[in-house]
Amino acid sequence: MNETEQLRNEILEKTKAYFRLAHAPKLIAPFDKGRSRVNYAGRVFDEAEMVNLVDSALEFWLTYGRYSKTFEKRLADYLGVRWSLLVNSGSSANLLAFMALTSPLLRERQVKRGDEVITVAAAFPTTVAPIVQYGAVPVFVDVELETANVDVALLEAARSEKTKAVMLAHTLGNPFNIEKVRAFCNKYNLWLIEDNCDALGSEWNVQKTGTFGDISTSSFYPPHHMTMGEGGAVYTNNPLLKKILLSIRDWGRDCWCESGVDNTCGARFSRQFGTLPKGYDHKYVYSHFGYNLKATDMQAAVGVAQLEKLDGFTAARRKNFAHLKEGLQGLEHFFILPKHYPKANPSWFGFLIILREETPFTRNEIVGYLEKNRIQTRNLFAGNITRQPLFDVLDEGKDYRIVGDLANTDRLMNDAFWLGVYPGMSEEMIDYMVSTIRDFCSGYDAPASV
Repeated sequence: MNETEQLRNEILEKTKAYFRLAHAPKLIAPFDKGRSRVNYAGRVFDEAEMVNLVDSALEFWLTYGRYSKTFEKRLADYLGVRWSLLVNSGSSANLLAFMALTSPLLRERQVKRGDEVITVAAAFPTTVAPIVQYGAVPVFVDVELETANVDVALLEAARSEKTKAVMLAHTLGNPFNIEKVRAFCNKYNLWLIEDNCDALGSEWNVQKTGTFGDISTSSFYPPHHMTMGEGGAVYTNNPLLKKILLSIRDWGRDCWCESGVDNTCGARFSRQFGTLPKGYDHKYVYSHFGYNLKATDMQAAVGVAQLEKLDGFTAARRKNFAHLKEGLQGLEHFFILPKHYPKANPSWFGFLIILREETPFTRNEIVGYLEKNRIQTRNLFAGNITRQPLFDVLDEGKDYRIVGDLANTDRLMNDAFWLGVYPGMSEEMIDYMVSTIRDFCSGYDAPASV
């Protein structure tokens, strides 16, 4: 072992010791009821993430590198797909996934400006933003209350001759009816973008979610199923889509050489592209209007360690969800509690609670009580996104369409909130959430009509 290797090993050993001194005590601190905050999500990590992060920093390869390659391969293996591409966020993953469908390489299936994409309004904004920003037309359908997912019975009414794609997320880790959505897309030769950002580890009929879409996406922001701080991924089994995704992620270039590598194609200075001079350097030929959406290798280093824990994270989320749901049994006269399809096995991102119409208190009243008692809550993202200020500059019927009245979407906007079930939660935290909700409800009589 040379001096450099010896010093590196010493630094990594010191990193482990630093984790045990600086971070481990916070992660294992006992829960102090009423004083400790119950966050809806948080990072769950140990020394492995810190060692990988420091190891990557010592290499000082700040962009896409060996950890990125390792992460992409292991994520693809975990999901059972052919390719995954690392990007800098889940929002960028959705942008990249949608923009891939606008590639002229897709010929008659290319999504063009004015074409329609079916989605839901009970969504996170960055599922919808790429559609609007490109100039395609989102077509919004309503959701079911108990799953907060797309009402598949409305898909046929939403389709028109302009429909080219469907873009849907699995709400809070609860899979939408992927079987019927996939059948609908197959029937009309529509693209399916499966937003898997809140559902990594979820399954439908034993198959991982994220493997049903033509392109699927993940987010690795800290609240999600695993984290690298910022980060995301797109994945696909389609070789043409993989080629397009890689191009648009990496500046839109036609060249597929890895960073620091030249002339992979063997014809760097000998090909003809458009009206460029013959032999124009292939590394500077651009076949798409693209971006630079890559993550850093330091982020990927954290992700590699997190992937090793993902099955354990999934098991913990399911256990915490079941514990919370069991604790809230008997309060169904106040609340609609979440359900999933028989073929679904969710890796829950959160626990959705919907107030019944007859409930004698409001969402803000119970949420205020929980927050006062140091229990963090969240609304269901944008609620009805068409009612958000960002839609004030858009014209219904021209820039977007609504199918039906979105009644359930509005219910979720007005009457729903959710609690966390992330792996860092203890049984004491969940019991505290249950007892606090029960204490609040004890001040109200059950509605007579329930």
